[in-house]
Amino acid sequence: MGADVYFTEAWTQTEGAQRVRTLFENSYGAQPAGVWQAPGRVNLIGEHTDYNGGVALPIALPHRTYAAMSPREDRTIRLVSAQDDGGIREVSLDEIGPADSAHRVEGWPAYVAGVAWALEQAGVEGIRGFDLAIDSCVPFGSGLSSSAALECAVAVGLDALFELGLAGSAEEPNDEGRKTLVAACIRAENDVAGANTGGLDQAASLRCREGEALFLDCRTGRTEGVPFDLAAEGLALLVTDTRAPHSLADGQYNERRATCEAAAAELGVDVLADVTDRDAAIEKLDDETQVKRVRHVVDEIERTYACIDALRSGPLRGDVLDQVATLFDGSHDSLRDDYEVTCPELDTAVDVARAKGAHGARMTGGGFGGSCIAIVAADQVDEIARAIAEAYAEAGFNAPQFLLASPSLPAGAVSE
Repeated sequence: MGADVYFTEAWTQTEGAQRVRTLFENSYGAQPAGVWQAPGRVNLIGEHTDYNGGVALPIALPHRTYAAMSPREDRTIRLVSAQDDGGIREVSLDEIGPADSAHRVEGWPAYVAGVAWALEQAGVEGIRGFDLAIDSCVPFGSGLSSSAALECAVAVGLDALFELGLAGSAEEPNDEGRKTLVAACIRAENDVAGANTGGLDQAASLRCREGEALFLDCRTGRTEGVPFDLAAEGLALLVTDTRAPHSLADGQYNERRATCEAAAAELGVDVLADVTDRDAAIEKLDDETQVKRVRHVVDEIERTYACIDALRSGPLRGDVLDQVATLFDGSHDSLRDDYEVTCPELDTAVDVARAKGAHGARMTGGGFGGSCIAIVAADQVDEIARAIAEAYAEAGFNAPQFLLASPSLPAGAVSE
């Protein structure tokens, strides 16, 4: 008997807005001033390069977090989430601080309160308290940036509520203003939530474009659109949410970042993206762990540039598709062997997808659980998903879940 296969469908914006409006009204007894949304993301390639000053290639998912919000006249933030059964929580804007301070904010409210705190720390004026309700179809703990989607939905909501003039619309974004919002969301996650991530996720959620992948230079913040039209070639991007235990705040992610920073200092460069001769750099390092981490980062940056060049060279078929597949596969193998951030569930999904004919498969996100992606023929989606589910059942893993990813709109208001 085959294993069950479950696909997580993206809500329409109308459905997402209705869900979160209902939660807001039931919680606060009033209608919200508006509803805002922000997408999760899939990173096509360029993993663990962001905090090393490298490049990445994300797309925004159709799966989104929705935030219904209204301004308050005081400094109180009230929060409720459909994903949390703890009821309404409260945080004072005057009692928010870094994760290691006396004003630590516990749990998911840190990602919300941290955005408001970070904007004020950056000198943005006019922010007051607010009431907030959250609902989301971005799978939690899946490596698809549910935390960044939460932060970014709140950021564009605050921008509108308090007339900050930074975001523009999802269709016509103010990219310079969005850089300010990205920086606030990164600081919320790093300082207030205590997860030392690199900023790729927030940039993707706020700055991606519909129908394209986003070339992101993580050092300069420069972005460019990159063609990524799977449907035109009869292809699909199958995402497997491994359902393996997953957390970026448990020390593993921070440890990888600290090792890279130590290696950069040893090599006399600001960040590992400055390494121009990988082999010469490795010869200078005595620590084998640093050697492996540097090799991954330098090679991954090269793979990302090569993937961007391939996608720009022509339609995703033939030699172009073969090049992208080889780069995807090389990325995963490096993350498994040199960066050591995969797990049996991720490796199994990748191995099965490849064996069933995927055009490249790799883990995406921070690792230690989360998701993998595979470029597959659109008419083989169900077959490959079922094969992965059966392999998981045989191995005794949690049942995986699946979704299909296509380049979608960035964060913005929901118009109804």
